[in-house]
Amino acid sequence: EVAAQGDPRYIGYAQAALQPWLGLADPPPAVRVLRAILLQFDHRFELALQDLEAVLRVEPDHVEAGAWRTAILMVRADYAGARASCRQMAPHTTPLGATACLAQVDAATGRAAQAATALRTALLANPQASAPERLWSLTRLAETEERRGDFVAAEAAFRDALALAVPDVYVQAAYADFLLDRGRPAEVLTLLQDRGRADVLLLRLALAARATGDPRAAGHAQELQARFDAARRRGDTSHRKEESRFALALQGDAPRALALARENWAEQREAADARILLEAALAARDAAAAAPVLQWLADSGFESVVLQSLAARVRELG
Repeated sequence: EVAAQGDPRYIGYAQAALQPWLGLADPPPAVRVLRAILLQFDHRFELALQDLEAVLRVEPDHVEAGAWRTAILMVRADYAGARASCRQMAPHTTPLGATACLAQVDAATGRAAQAATALRTALLANPQASAPERLWSLTRLAETEERRGDFVAAEAAFRDALALAVPDVYVQAAYADFLLDRGRPAEVLTLLQDRGRADVLLLRLALAARATGDPRAAGHAQELQARFDAARRRGDTSHRKEESRFALALQGDAPRALALARENWAEQREAADARILLEAALAARDAAAAAPVLQWLADSGFESVVLQSLAARVRELG
């Protein structure tokens, strides 16, 4: 439900249901995987990985545990670990799943063109793949093509993913960002109509409303601020990336946006995390703050026309 609806209340429901098991040193594998998922939602990645590794030692063919392990390693920019995880799980998953797993690593390590080709070929060769698996693979393809600057191919993949009608907040947010970057905010208002229960989607609605002069813009911003304040009171810091973007784009508070983006980068290091740190550093005119992202780009070979453009502007500050 969290993936489908993006409503953080479902995380609370799951935590309450699992409460009797959460403190156990050695819970059953199924519970351990659920506990790991909850831990990663809280950005407690190392503890989540410990649980997943414990499950995989007992059940090396546990595909869900393997998928979550790979996902966390990607978030942490541990590309060698993610590649090893993909290879370990390949005999236990589907042909499309195995290809898509390695393709996401290739796309982040200087082989984006090869990754896009592999994804497209695997999608064509496996029409019988489940809708959720096709959704995941198409989303990776869309993101890869967008980063390469092939916006026509990216949009086609996004539309194919959405046409599967699998409720998924991630792809909706990713396509909304694509539309915002293309200067098409009115389409975002249509895409995300009545989807504001998810914080990440409400943020995109607020950005689109601001860009179009929609009278709901102020209300969206007020609701977002209230949600961020409530999360902070709970000790929940898992939405620093979104709050940083909110502070920069909707409040014009570059120093706060930069502080949040730096804290976020310490925990997770994907393309969107890099982008908000670069944008906030530019707005605050603080090139040194963006140094970790510049180093990550150099070390990984990560390909992105947007990130490379932002990085060039940051270097000019120095």
